[in-house]
Amino acid sequence: MQELLLTVARGLVDDKDAVRVTVDQPNEEGVVVYHLYVAEDDMGRVIGKQGRIAKAIRVVMRAAAVRENEKVVVEIG
Repeated sequence: MQELLLTVARGLVDDKDAVRVTVDQPNEEGVVVYHLYVAEDDMGRVIGKQGRIAKAIRVVMRAAAVRENEKVVVEIG
């Protein structure tokens, strides 16, 4: 899952070396939180107009999580 998020994010940004993902342990409800960090200049590319790209990233991650019986949340910061 982490590799999927890295691949998607690196495809969107200019500074591919600045992309990193941290993963929290599942909380009491079994939700795993993925934190995506990109360079400040690339933040707009990852969020998109009205947050459309960010929403799409979250949809892809949730769809992949369903296949593995997981619950995920993606935070972009």
